[in-house]
Amino acid sequence: MALVTGAARRLGRALAEALAAEGLRVVVHYGTSAAEAEETVRLVRDLGTDAWPLQADLADGSAAEALVARAADRAGAPVDVLVNSASIFAESHLLEFSGQELAANVQVNALAPLQLSRALAAQGRSGQVLNLLDCRILSYDAEHAAYHLSKRMLFSLTRMLALELAPRLRVNAVAPGLILPPPGRDEAYLQALARTNPLQRHGGAGDVVRAALFLMQSGFVTGQVIYVDGGHHMTGRTYGG
Repeated sequence: MALVTGAARRLGRALAEALAAEGLRVVVHYGTSAAEAEETVRLVRDLGTDAWPLQADLADGSAAEALVARAADRAGAPVDVLVNSASIFAESHLLEFSGQELAANVQVNALAPLQLSRALAAQGRSGQVLNLLDCRILSYDAEHAAYHLSKRMLFSLTRMLALELAPRLRVNAVAPGLILPPPGRDEAYLQALARTNPLQRHGGAGDVVRAALFLMQSGFVTGQVIYVDGGHHMTGRTYGG
């Protein structure tokens, strides 16, 4: 059984559908998007497997810590696959953001995945974790500085957890680039930025799904990050390379 956080919309929904197509039952976590979560549940059930919506505010550490157990109770089975897709992505700048803003990003984007991974490990079963990163962790997203720092933390946690939770659990990540436009924008937004990566085009949710499934189906792979970004991560200079 799979637990996908942030599964009501966008990449979370695409990953929930992909896991369902592979035959997994899916707990569809959501924060505030109840109607969208119900739609994801319907789409998953249409693929011939069970699905359940489950609300939790990952900004609340205690709610994050309890989510795996709640998902197992809701589905009547332990969690085998954890996909940490939920995130917040508010504009912020390094010289201006408050401690509260940074803490909020760290809690949802990094600490909650850690708390969920710990809870998965506490089941004492084999399984795996897939984290959703951002290709800009190797460069710099100056317009979303608090978010950037939290995703850099999740990058480090991915590799640390891969070591700490082995051999029972595998932990990997996908780092998308120009895949989906921000809410309220359309494909023209993606097309305008296509020149920013070596392949000079944008991808789609299917590209992320295929990378995720490769990691999930590759039993001898752990601690790895696949950048699904047209090569954009190779063009940055902030962290060298």
